[in-house]
Amino acid sequence: MNSAAAGASTPDTRTSRFGGWFRRARSGIDSLPVHLPVRLGGAGIAQTKATPMRVLGFDQALVWVTVALLTWGLVMVYSASIALPDNPRFARAGYGASFFLTRHAASVAFAFIAALLAFQIPMKTWERAAPWLFVASLLLLVAVLIPHIGINVNGARRWLPMGFMRFQPSELAKLAMVLYAASYMVRKMEIKERFFRAVLPMGIAVVVVGMLVMAEPDMGAFMVIAVIAMGILFLGGVNARMFFVIAALVVVAFGTIVASSPWRRERIFAYLDPWSEEHALGKGYQLSHSLIAIGRGEIFGVGLGGSVEKLHWLPEAHTDFLLAVIGEEFGLVGVLLIIGLFLWLTRRVMHIGRQAIALDRVFSGLVAQGVGVWLGFQTFINMGVNLGALPTKGLTLPLMSFGGSAILMNMIALAIVLRIDYENRVLMRGGRV
Repeated sequence: MNSAAAGASTPDTRTSRFGGWFRRARSGIDSLPVHLPVRLGGAGIAQTKATPMRVLGFDQALVWVTVALLTWGLVMVYSASIALPDNPRFARAGYGASFFLTRHAASVAFAFIAALLAFQIPMKTWERAAPWLFVASLLLLVAVLIPHIGINVNGARRWLPMGFMRFQPSELAKLAMVLYAASYMVRKMEIKERFFRAVLPMGIAVVVVGMLVMAEPDMGAFMVIAVIAMGILFLGGVNARMFFVIAALVVVAFGTIVASSPWRRERIFAYLDPWSEEHALGKGYQLSHSLIAIGRGEIFGVGLGGSVEKLHWLPEAHTDFLLAVIGEEFGLVGVLLIIGLFLWLTRRVMHIGRQAIALDRVFSGLVAQGVGVWLGFQTFINMGVNLGALPTKGLTLPLMSFGGSAILMNMIALAIVLRIDYENRVLMRGGRV
């Protein structure tokens, strides 16, 4: 009893212990840096400086990766095209050594201004304008086929004259398909499990676009447009069995197109054996010289400007086969770096789309993911062609290859993705869009 009482703390002892703890805590708080707003008392808080919280309104990493690809592309277009004026075809036109560099730089500048303007447009406006933009792209695809309106180059009628640049309507059709397919899936969300009411109208729209694009002819653009539509249908929640049926029909359609065209069949045979006597100077010429360029680069490349294949050996070195020149001048390291940048960019764009869908913004999410499918698939095709993994197909490397229309549409598409990311951030901060 007495020992228990002796071991117990009296009220005065507990008070003194608490007072000692409070004094130590108070002295510890007073010893904290003055700029932290944790001092006791209103006067102490009032004397401290509030640390400003900086909230980024857009994805800076995505912007810098895009700028890096554009800048590297500008350098490589100059490197790959510097010898082109020596070609009699270009010499007669009076092109200088920096002609293609100047044109490409002007295209990038114009695309940057257009991207800034596109970023200002809310996604609700893009959603309302999607059907009209799709109709406008169809009208331009028709206009390019009209004689004396569309420009005919090497038997292909793909460009419209616009003074300072040649505009390619099939590039606009890619962006229009992204927006229209996303808008269509949002409108048909309740009946997306029904094939004839949900999928068939979209299939008819793709067929109409495909017929116009194939009339140019431009099978590469048609492939990209078809994959964009299929990707958005799949991401929008179309029944998996219906999706695989559509995919099978698309494969059969492309197989039929290739089988019915003798020169397309020759490209396939040349891809299978580009080094044969029959193909080395014919349909396999570009592929064989692309492989020679990449092989010369080895691990670290021959150095910027040191490419030999760009000296009139490799056709279209500044457009479709820019990656081959990069492989020759920067080697395996440069090619892997390009692949890594595009892989990160595609993954980031898809992530922004998933984030928008999680915020119940289905249209915005499908648009962002559609852009990811577009850029990712076109990059995959271009790289596969340059590396000999796929048959030769005329598709540029996004953001890097020479081509004003492609750069313009790529930049506008990424500006729309940045707008989606901006609106996502506003919503997560409790704002309204």
